[in-house]
Amino acid sequence: MTMRSKTTFRGLTAAILGGTAIAAATLAPAYAEESIKITILGVGDIYQFNGDGDAGGFARLNAVARAERAANPNTIYVFDGDMLSPSILSGFDKGQNTVELTNLVPFDIAVPGNHEFDFGVENFMEKMAASNYPWAAINITNGDGSPVEGLGGVMWKEIEGLKIALIPVAQDTTPEVTSSEDLKFAPTVESGVAAAKAARAEGADLVIGVVQTDMTNDRKLIASGAFDVILSGDDHSYGTSYDGRTAYVETSIDARFLSPIDLTVTIGESRGKRKVSWTPNFRFIDTANVEPDPESQALVVAFEKQLDDSLNVEIGATKGMLDSRRNVVRGEESAMGNLIADAIRDATGADIAIANGGGIRGDRTYDAGTVLTRRDILTELPFGNVTVVTELPGSQVLAALENGVSQVEKGAGRFPQVSGMTFVYDPSAPAGSRIVSVKVGGEDLDMDKTYKLATNDYILGGGDGYSALGGGRMLVDAANGNLMANDVIDYVLKNGGVTASVEGRIKTVGN
Repeated sequence: MTMRSKTTFRGLTAAILGGTAIAAATLAPAYAEESIKITILGVGDIYQFNGDGDAGGFARLNAVARAERAANPNTIYVFDGDMLSPSILSGFDKGQNTVELTNLVPFDIAVPGNHEFDFGVENFMEKMAASNYPWAAINITNGDGSPVEGLGGVMWKEIEGLKIALIPVAQDTTPEVTSSEDLKFAPTVESGVAAAKAARAEGADLVIGVVQTDMTNDRKLIASGAFDVILSGDDHSYGTSYDGRTAYVETSIDARFLSPIDLTVTIGESRGKRKVSWTPNFRFIDTANVEPDPESQALVVAFEKQLDDSLNVEIGATKGMLDSRRNVVRGEESAMGNLIADAIRDATGADIAIANGGGIRGDRTYDAGTVLTRRDILTELPFGNVTVVTELPGSQVLAALENGVSQVEKGAGRFPQVSGMTFVYDPSAPAGSRIVSVKVGGEDLDMDKTYKLATNDYILGGGDGYSALGGGRMLVDAANGNLMANDVIDYVLKNGGVTASVEGRIKTVGN
């Protein structure tokens, strides 16, 4: 059978889409009882351009995408958000590496995730213009409600007479976690369902959602029954499901695992009316078993060298001595700990910040006047932890500090380096009753007041015994935060160097 496929552009109800729609010209209708195989490959949340070394990354992803298109020209390849940030290299080139790598094997459609706006709207617009594929989201408009230039809406494709509507939907919480400026984001679920139903009414045989949102919203989209297929990102997990109505893939992270969906579609007639039916087949691809695409791998190697060179870039000199020795950061206030805690508090606008001493790994001193490089910061913070923000009552902040000093005599990694607050503790008292006083902004900690706390994703998740940090209202979660190391680098650059010193934030009784 000769493959006939075409994508063109036309409008759809602006009130529903909130943006320019993408649509296709009509081709000749398919013949009765025609069977078509459509392959749908989705991916999202690609943070490491080279994966983890053994799996994931753009070179392996591009190899899979090329192979899928070669095996079936009727392949639809979609991106469901988050690649311009966060990564160490993207912190330096604002995501240019991801555009160049995806341009080698372009998507059919890409939905902007919240991380696409980490460097501001202007940067996203530049990267969108540099992409060899269309970006689209039905629920993003300018502040005045007008369409965002260059950003599409619903995309219509016609393949072998099959009318397919791709519904691109962005995360409506984006303005809360990133720099989306005056852009407006309409509700994800309501916008997606309305657009899907409108597309069905316009004659879509298949309605495919390309969505960046959390799993709670995914369930709502599935329950609506408005979609045939949903490809979703944001949760950093992998999963597939089919309830007899909607085929669903949660698209993993860093392209480690991929799940192409093969739809066997039958177009026929029943009592003189057009009838379309389909069945899905999910395939699982572990990219650890995929040979990298040679062209893409050559570019990855070039970017790795660029990253190596970038890490040697100087960011600022120290005014005083910095100390990241293990016994210091795990047992007392340190200038390095103050620098890190100050940086994440400044980056988020939080009231207070806690960084666990065990996450500071340089184990060295820097004399006054030392010129720091990006590599120095990455050496101090090697774990790839992400800055997160939560709201907690003072009682939980106190409990967190109690945990932080509960094993100070053992040199445990939970020891808290802090910003925006000071505290006094008694190391001789029983664990859990060691904190003597806490002040925030010079005033006593209020047990009932809600504080905005910046920390890292590891201890917010209960690491190092910090269960007390759980249960608060999340403002920036791990999926939406920046790398701590990038926050520290940006802070040093912003301030023209490092002025952090030991200033009495943490004291023991009698000192």
